[in-house]
Amino acid sequence: MPRLLDTIHQPSDLHGLDLSQLNQVARETREELVSSVSRTGGHLSSNLGTIELAIALHSIFDSPKDKIVWDTGHQAYPHKILTGRLDRLDSIRQQDGISGFLMRMESEHDQFGAGHASTAISAAVGMAVARDLRHEDNAVVAILGDGALTGGLAYEGINNAGQLQTPFIVVLNDNAMSISPNVGAIAHILERVRTDPRYSAAKGEVEHLLTRMPMGNTALGAAKRFKRSVKDFMLFNVFWEELGFIYLGPVDGHDIGRLQQVFRRARGVRSPVLVHVYTTKGKGYDPAEADNYKFHSVSPPGGSKPVAPNYETVFGQTLMSIAEQDPTVVAITAGMCGGTGLSSFAERFPDRLFDVGIAEAHAITFAAGLATQGIKPVAAIYSTFLQRAYDQVIHDVCAQNLHVVFALDRAGLVGNDGRTHQGVFDLSYLRTIPHMVLMAPKDENELRHMLFTAINHDSPIALRYPRGAGQGVPRDDALHAIPLGEAEILRQGGDGALVAIGTIVHACMEAAELLASEGFHLTVVNARFVKPLDEKMLADLARRFDQLITVEENVTAGGFGSAVSEALERLGYPGVAVHRLGVPDRFIDHATQSQQRQGLHLDARGIAQEVRTRLRTPEHVSAGGA
Repeated sequence: MPRLLDTIHQPSDLHGLDLSQLNQVARETREELVSSVSRTGGHLSSNLGTIELAIALHSIFDSPKDKIVWDTGHQAYPHKILTGRLDRLDSIRQQDGISGFLMRMESEHDQFGAGHASTAISAAVGMAVARDLRHEDNAVVAILGDGALTGGLAYEGINNAGQLQTPFIVVLNDNAMSISPNVGAIAHILERVRTDPRYSAAKGEVEHLLTRMPMGNTALGAAKRFKRSVKDFMLFNVFWEELGFIYLGPVDGHDIGRLQQVFRRARGVRSPVLVHVYTTKGKGYDPAEADNYKFHSVSPPGGSKPVAPNYETVFGQTLMSIAEQDPTVVAITAGMCGGTGLSSFAERFPDRLFDVGIAEAHAITFAAGLATQGIKPVAAIYSTFLQRAYDQVIHDVCAQNLHVVFALDRAGLVGNDGRTHQGVFDLSYLRTIPHMVLMAPKDENELRHMLFTAINHDSPIALRYPRGAGQGVPRDDALHAIPLGEAEILRQGGDGALVAIGTIVHACMEAAELLASEGFHLTVVNARFVKPLDEKMLADLARRFDQLITVEENVTAGGFGSAVSEALERLGYPGVAVHRLGVPDRFIDHATQSQQRQGLHLDARGIAQEVRTRLRTPEHVSAGGA
């Protein structure tokens, strides 16, 4: 018998289905997600938790006329299935396939592209105001997880929405998790509201009695019991209503019929509405329900096992070792304790690990405050997420020359998470800031020494390292400081020079081996620092070569190569041509890291080919090149 799900090609196909049919679609969607994501990899637990929610939304609202805005793609795979992409689900996060996040160019039903959390309310308010300006009557719905309420942007949107009072709906998908367990005061209130069984019973009793006015002693007694049992709920309710929202809920997010009722009611309200739904992350798949973190994002089967520990693991181990000897060292994470390698640190030093939630801007100013009092804060944040705290890096840390260590995980090309997560801008956006020291290790052993260097420095300092396994090099027993701005020559050659930063140094060494077999011998430099640069080394190279090639896993605009070019001009070598290899001026979409590097000529063969094209190699000359 064909699946009912296979007949759903667009959201309007849900509108004529009865409740039993919608529940059948939910079961089939859950089976499809488990089967498909287990093959392709991707976000699983959070999407299993939003299946009924997505079906209820699309059965009541009329997308794309009605604007449905998902906060991130972590919870929107069911939405993709219901909006005509079922037959492409097996391509999700794959090269040339559909994105794991929302993309406006992918579907008319993806109203707002988002890979970072806490954006949905602000975007939805903008869409609601645009509707009013155009005198239209469509609904606008923003769906965000409770983890997004740890981010300040959500509250900026809430504040503005309460002021404007334009009708729109916020659906708070409360599952007690973001990627790691949620933190903060709001999370504690939500937990108590979610888990107090007295609330539902008392609310039902009061609502029943209050419909039978006048209020007698029985009704008054029930009201008092209701008030006592739901203090936390009332506080949360008042919080929203004082901000100008009508609060509806909490509602079982897996009960399609009840969700439909609430959404119909919310649609008729002529002011902002908050619909509070509670869901179970991993719903319907026992392994995911049992371990939300493990199944938040899963990898496809068949991948080779890494031969070396991941960079974040080495970072976490090294930080813990340093903290053993220095009680002033603390770690800060923005809702990514496990992802940044700090889980063991949190267990060993629970009073010295601060998870501030999805609040990168606060994390950095919090770190600055710690630094003013002689504490050594290490802020471990993905490169792509530190972008959200750029003003704080400049204004609160660097302008005051405070000793904050920025540990930028997932720097460079990150693979299947795609354009919103590529960590390819940090060298450019950090090197322009006064007082900042900026470095990148070639391997995991150098990462350890750079972290030691950073913690024992006395001004703002950042180190960036990539996603994935290290190089498998031996690690020194003792840590030592690396002199600031000192590069190292890894290979000597008289025919040209590659000057590289970060782990791409190893691809440069492989490229040099390939070219050596052709009779072209390159000098290869591990720059180690973007700021300060090793100007003595650069001057020496400028005296030997009239052309240099810089290599970086960062955008070429304003990045490491630009820094080298500026330095040579400042040093009096404007005639030396600097050829910059890196990420071009475009966003890089999802594929594996190796596919991305190959496509950008940032693997060994690609770098060798770029050298042949840009410098006078024997092969190039024989082919008639200049």
